[in-house]
Amino acid sequence: MFYLLKLHSYPPGHTLHSRMARILSLFVISVSLVIALAKPTDTESAKKRVHEEQKLSDVEHDLEGEHNPDYDHEAFLGKDEAKTFDQLSPEESRNRLRIIVRKIDKDKDGFVTEQELKEWVDYTQNKYIWDDTDRQWRDHDKDDDGALTWAEYMKTTYGYESENELAEKTDYNYKDMVRRDKRRWEKADQNGDQKLSREEYRSYLHPEESDHMKDVVVEETMEDIDKDKDGYLSLEEYVGDMYPPEDHEDGVEEPEWVKTEREQFSQYRDENKDGKMDKEEVKRWILPDNYNHAEAEAKHLMYETDSNKDEKLSEEEIIEKYDVFVGSQATDFGEALIRHDEF
Repeated sequence: MFYLLKLHSYPPGHTLHSRMARILSLFVISVSLVIALAKPTDTESAKKRVHEEQKLSDVEHDLEGEHNPDYDHEAFLGKDEAKTFDQLSPEESRNRLRIIVRKIDKDKDGFVTEQELKEWVDYTQNKYIWDDTDRQWRDHDKDDDGALTWAEYMKTTYGYESENELAEKTDYNYKDMVRRDKRRWEKADQNGDQKLSREEYRSYLHPEESDHMKDVVVEETMEDIDKDKDGYLSLEEYVGDMYPPEDHEDGVEEPEWVKTEREQFSQYRDENKDGKMDKEEVKRWILPDNYNHAEAEAKHLMYETDSNKDEKLSEEEIIEKYDVFVGSQATDFGEALIRHDEF
């Protein structure tokens, strides 16, 4: 249920700023909560590959079978200011959290509901995506004309304005990277005018957020994992993506989570039981229709914090469990609190 774009290997000196932010776009997070999902997602594959609707966190939800609170901090607050709350005293963390709670309580009834929590998480993640788009847009749209051409993108990303010039003037083979970039670019260019608007560029950077881009997400995932290029994912390719041969230790038994993943492949991923995953099965794996991460995170935060089980959170309940929300690592809304942004 989450999606990971693999990081390409770049030679020294390559222009990385925008590509790094894009390629590290989304990774796998598992939500192993008391609220059960229809299909298991709390194993290593979920942490490595499955798509999330919005990037709730740069950290894994579970570490070695234990809940990782840093996931909740980033999901609740955002990502861009991860060190802000990490460097605050407990007292200051509580004070700033009170400000956030009052923003989340939209109807001002003194309580935060699960729906208000979900809307808040949605808000912080959508804010992150647009902030990320705007940062990279400024880097690429050098002439500030509100449109980004392929030549502009090539120039700022690779240093040259065309694929031919790039091939002629560099020793490193960028062919596959440029091919993937251009395929995604053309898909994002919905009106076919050979340039991207800011909104189209958002789809380019975060394809998992746009329905018309999801086939590209599947293609890129297949290309990354399908080592024999037969158009399918075998069990060994599926397992090998998260537990590569170089991780195997001689004489050491395969980890339990790998055994579990083999079972998951057979029981859930390979739906038609032909021993491999086709594109449609991969799509349902990484881009499920029936899962909302903001909703799952809201349910989790409610479960962890609602001490009197009345299905709503008072400010004091939240402050009492402040470490669940803003404990050791949090991000984006640290900055927003300083600005006193309105929700």
